[in-house]
Amino acid sequence: MRKVMNMTSIKLSPSILSADFTRLGEEIGAVLSAGAEYIHVDVMDGLFVPNISIGVPVVKSIRKAFPDAFLDVHLMIERPVRYVDAFCKAGASHLTFHVEADTPENITAALARTRENGVRTGLSVKPKTPASALEPWLGQLDMALVMTVEPGFGGQKFMADMMPKVTELRKMLDAVNPDCDLEVDGGVDPHTAPVVLSAGANVLVAGSAIFGHEDMAGIMAQLRGR
Repeated sequence: MRKVMNMTSIKLSPSILSADFTRLGEEIGAVLSAGAEYIHVDVMDGLFVPNISIGVPVVKSIRKAFPDAFLDVHLMIERPVRYVDAFCKAGASHLTFHVEADTPENITAALARTRENGVRTGLSVKPKTPASALEPWLGQLDMALVMTVEPGFGGQKFMADMMPKVTELRKMLDAVNPDCDLEVDGGVDPHTAPVVLSAGANVLVAGSAIFGHEDMAGIMAQLRGR
């Protein structure tokens, strides 16, 4: 197994999918105060995944309320190139979309549009998609994302059999783009986080493991391995 990354390189991205939407601003403020580096915003269209969540207006509202927050926006939508400009203008700090969501030509175009807007770029793979699917774009990414659940719903069981993919992708990135972050999303909690970090990831998306707990700072410290 890989050596766990230096603590200073580990970033936490709490997913608001598990937040209480009746007090969303308060919940986001709490995780930021507790030390979260990112806020993970899951956007679902009911087509690419079997669920519908939030869209551009919510991202815009979060940005207005938290002008300095790093918004890690995860587009689980078909043909994301159609909405890149809108999410960038709404205030996304980083946009990740799925390699399975469009043609290679449109994925390349979406990455280019994201960069033109001055926003960080990311690509994700579902559990059944191999790491090699990202290879054509690895040099263009600020972050790669491996899903460790089937995208669409929070609270699912962590898929430990995705860890070889994480390790493989980290090795691929080290060869061509070593500064690229590697994010894992799905079932991350204090028990699974050490496995994820040991496999080579350094950005952890966690939802139900953080939101709803009185001691958010304590949970985050556990996720970091402290």
